[in-house]
Amino acid sequence: MTSMGSLLIIVVFLALAFDYINGFHDTANAIATSVSTRALTPKRAVILAAIFNLLGALYSTGVAQTIARDIISPKLATQEVVIAALLSAITWNLVTWYFGIPSSSSHAIIGGMAGAAVAKAGFSVLQWQGLGKILAALIFSPIVGMILGFIIMKLMFFIFGNFSPSRVNHSFKKMQVFSAGLLAFNHGSNDAQKSMGIITMALIAAGLQAQTVLAPPLWVILACALAMAAGTAVGGWRIIHTMGGKIFKLEPINGFAADLSSSIVIWSATVFPGLHLPVSTTHVVSGSIMGVGSAKRVSAVRWGVAKQMLVAWLVTIPTTSLLAALYYTLL
Repeated sequence: MTSMGSLLIIVVFLALAFDYINGFHDTANAIATSVSTRALTPKRAVILAAIFNLLGALYSTGVAQTIARDIISPKLATQEVVIAALLSAITWNLVTWYFGIPSSSSHAIIGGMAGAAVAKAGFSVLQWQGLGKILAALIFSPIVGMILGFIIMKLMFFIFGNFSPSRVNHSFKKMQVFSAGLLAFNHGSNDAQKSMGIITMALIAAGLQAQTVLAPPLWVILACALAMAAGTAVGGWRIIHTMGGKIFKLEPINGFAADLSSSIVIWSATVFPGLHLPVSTTHVVSGSIMGVGSAKRVSAVRWGVAKQMLVAWLVTIPTTSLLAALYYTLL
């Protein structure tokens, strides 16, 4: 029989591994547009993303508390449940990264938590109200990103339509450094908190933290922030290729508009009072790029690639739920 302390160590290790993989899996979200438009070299873009991911991860803990409270009851989140959920999410992230598919780490960990908990005690353990709120945010955030990207790009065309293309692109290459850093900050402030919430649940299960205290301890915040920054520094070039060029051929003004609209959506979900919702940076950025492309010309968006990504998004939660249930059974 594995001791409670050993299980907790395994949970912390897997949660940080998930955060690390999330870092290089989702690096593309923040820097794909700036790399594809050559506003930044890949090396500089990755360094910029790593620094701002770290700062963002240290910024807030509201999403971590949502993860710890609103998927399943913290008192039912045993170490085995958390381990199965993390193994499922890590497996899915590695598979989708290998094939260059921009899937959602948020969907993966939420599906994993739900699947492992159901395998343990049935569907009654799910916090349906909180889970419904999280799923609604995951579904509607990319739609909002698409609409906002379309609006911002139309405004850009209206304001800069009479300027020469070379002048506009030169100016927005510089602006993309700012927008890439802003998006990386928001990615860190939302995504790193998922692992913080998972570790907090494990600490509660181990009796090392009160069930009424859902805020992660300082060492958890620092460890998750550093793990995500380290993963970001590695980069995720397969997904950068898909995000940066296969959906829509980006120019600097398009990249800036996509980054800005994505940042607004993610920041709102992260810090808006009463929300603190986990959203998929991958989905939001992809939706924003589609909206920006549609503002130029609907046919400019490669909808076939978008359809393939949508299929990957739809199967993530069911697949990770089943994987987590299998891992829990094996454990």
